Amino acid sequence: MNDTILKKIKALPPLDDTIVKIQRICVDKNSSLNDLVKVVESDPMLTANILKSSNSPLYGFSREIKNISHAVSLFGMATVRGFALSSAIKQNIKINFEPYNISNNAFLDISTLQSSFMFKWYSKANKSMLEILLPAAFMMEVGKIIIANELIEQGKDTIFKQTLSGIKTPHQLSALEKEIIGFTNEEITAKVFEQWNLEPELVESIHFSNEPFLAQDHIKPFASALSVVKNTINIFGQFDEASTTRSLTLIDNYGLDKELYLQTIEQFKQ
Repeated sequence: MNDTILKKIKALPPLDDTIVKIQRICVDKNSSLNDLVKVVESDPMLTANILKSSNSPLYGFSREIKNISHAVSLFGMATVRGFALSSAIKQNIKINFEPYNISNNAFLDISTLQSSFMFKWYSKANKSMLEILLPAAFMMEVGKIIIANELIEQGKDTIFKQTLSGIKTPHQLSALEKEIIGFTNEEITAKVFEQWNLEPELVESIHFSNEPFLAQDHIKPFASALSVVKNTINIFGQFDEASTTRSLTLIDNYGLDKELYLQTIEQFKQ
């Protein structure tokens, strides 16, 4: 991997105290939702972000969520952890998605849509897997932030955007990232998570989300789910016919439940 990129990843500031505490609570089997509520409430900005997200129509809760205790009870620890990590990224890494030909807000909306889709899909498919899948779905495109900055610094953003116009799938995009910069979004995201000492299952699930069959057996189910979500929702389109058809092929290849996926698609289209 490019030494310049590695140095930039190693130079990232550590996660702040609030995020570290949330991490510890979420991986501690003896912790409770009340423990998590207390930590989140100590951070006004994170509290505001979670309440705003919990009242988004994407999650489809039937009534307004007015306090963190209620939000945490509805979302569970994994989703709150995803919100917290997403907040850390926004605070610690300069965001400029011009090389990907989308706005910063559009990119953040895609990440939110990916996580909310995963939340609804795997709440029905296998809720126990959400502990890894939700924070991963929130964060699996983080490497693009660093790639975009590097493209601008190296003066390669114009050629990247020109070539991007002929790209139609996430797999093709990863190949373009590798060709122009020397690494993929997935590789960079995994390195960022390693730097922040996140658990190996989370790191590996994202690293192999383009090629789940190359992952170890206990990682394959997570990487496969992420692969489907990133093909369903990405910078090229969301829930359109091409992405849905591609994702259904992947679901067959990975042996996942097609009906639950289609039910979730219908929920979002409505």
